[in-house]
Amino acid sequence: RLLKGIINPTPIVPDGRLSAEIGASAFLKAECLQKGGSFKVRGAYNKISKLTGEERGRGVITASAGNHAQGVALAAKLQNTRATIVLPEFAPLTKVLATKALGAEVILKGDSFDAAVAYSRALGDEMGFVYVHAFDDPMIVAGQGSVGCEIVEDLPDVTVIVVPIGGGGIASGTAIAAKSLKPGVRVIGVQASNVASMNPSLSAFEPIEVSSRPTIANGIAIKRPGIVTLPLIREYIDEVVEVTEEEIAAGIYHCVLNSHIVAEGAGAAGVAALLAGRIDLT
Repeated sequence: RLLKGIINPTPIVPDGRLSAEIGASAFLKAECLQKGGSFKVRGAYNKISKLTGEERGRGVITASAGNHAQGVALAAKLQNTRATIVLPEFAPLTKVLATKALGAEVILKGDSFDAAVAYSRALGDEMGFVYVHAFDDPMIVAGQGSVGCEIVEDLPDVTVIVVPIGGGGIASGTAIAAKSLKPGVRVIGVQASNVASMNPSLSAFEPIEVSSRPTIANGIAIKRPGIVTLPLIREYIDEVVEVTEEEIAAGIYHCVLNSHIVAEGAGAAGVAALLAGRIDLT
């Protein structure tokens, strides 16, 4: 109800070619058509809406690899709140410019997402800003869960949902919502093998920071899962699989060629996993 009229209820698009490849009816949830270019505005708007008037007056701050930056900037603008966004120095110029265009102050700092987070935390403490985490916050998880609600409402016969995992916000939120509405649905998470922190963390029963290599799926290039999200992933996600850079590239190519959907690496991770046979659909 909170997000109605704020977000785009994005379409679920049948993918005939993918269906033929995997031997099951396949659909794509086109969150690339969401305001701000990704699902991130869902959680950011939910979080900021819960702040007190005094907190909104102080302003919000976050760190992001790109998409969360635009989500927070847009959500803050819609709620007349000042936003400061710290992006890693490698952040794509398109995302930097898009974030600035939404009225946020942008600071480029650090050679990784984690370094940007550390700087944003320190700056937030110094300036009195309210921190809006990219994934490790119950209000963020709840907002992202609206994706799961839409999937089940628009596709009531869904049996498997494949969702990318970085820190775990969209994956856990989608899984909680979908399984609450349709208990029998399976939810599979997908990580880039070059930054695959989730399975080691699940095995260790605590967030583990892993070494990483560059990935075209920069939106899910999170070296350490969240404290809030990891237990939710354990409880609600049935399996986490990993895909290579070549498989992610094939997923991007497939989306553009066959569905005319321009998906970034993180967004195409689910298609990549299905095309690569990483997911058992029997």
